[in-house]
Amino acid sequence: MTADPTGRRFHLRGPRSSAEIAQVGAALRALTVDGVDLVPRYADDVPTPAASGVVLVPWPNRIRDGKYTFDGVERQLAISEPAFGNASHGLLRFASYAAAEVSDERLTLTADVVPQTGYPFHLRTRVTFALLDDGLHVTHVIENVGADTAPVALGIHPYLQIGGVATADLVVHSTGTSTLVLDDRKLPIDEVPVGDATDLRAGRRIGDVSLDNAYRGLDRDAEGRARHTLTAPDGRCVEVWQDAGFEWVQVFTTDRYPGHPIAVAIEPMTAPSNAFATGLDLTRLEPGREMRRDWGISYRE
Repeated sequence: MTADPTGRRFHLRGPRSSAEIAQVGAALRALTVDGVDLVPRYADDVPTPAASGVVLVPWPNRIRDGKYTFDGVERQLAISEPAFGNASHGLLRFASYAAAEVSDERLTLTADVVPQTGYPFHLRTRVTFALLDDGLHVTHVIENVGADTAPVALGIHPYLQIGGVATADLVVHSTGTSTLVLDDRKLPIDEVPVGDATDLRAGRRIGDVSLDNAYRGLDRDAEGRARHTLTAPDGRCVEVWQDAGFEWVQVFTTDRYPGHPIAVAIEPMTAPSNAFATGLDLTRLEPGREMRRDWGISYRE
């Protein structure tokens, strides 16, 4: 019997909803509400594909050449995306988290980012998944348990769907007013106002767009939350919300998600790609201090 490459699976179950979270990467593997799958599933015997549902810490997206300077010291991270020569998606993407709390409707997983080549800082991370009737509320706490101020950013990489509806037919809506222009290494070289190909404020059918875009300038409600939706032709809707600490969202479409002709990820991020090098929206987390961020998914008919 071969081991599950995504580690132990944790199952949350409520009266209307259920979720499955993988130990590796604290990845959201499945979420259902009223029997409708909101996360595209993948085979049991493969590693998590396309960073599906994983937590990205201490940075999301990419760092050019894995190089950055922090407090006057140059650092060199391992190149984890050889095709483009970048350090990609943080240091816990393939880490096995430990369970700190497990119940029918709540799960807390923990993992440390330990001092290592290119990142000599020590973070203790905690992610709590709380099942709701209409979806999921997720809380991240990152504590600096080291002796030095650490550069920190956080991202999450959930893919969404509405079971029984072709993802190509879903309409994506997001309120960002500017987006990043990428070079041929998928790294930002400019920030521009959204245009015809990237403006999601009026909604765009997924099958009509190709997106790998980070947005900011997001509308916020009275609670400081930004909201992004995928809406089916029959009006059913799945929503991703993110709190005020998430200044950015990445919207990504791909035809390389196994078993699905097209898939879409809506990714809350506290800072954009290459933030370690540019400093843009990068958090300076002092020793003994914590950073907390919340986001969630909900479904309505």
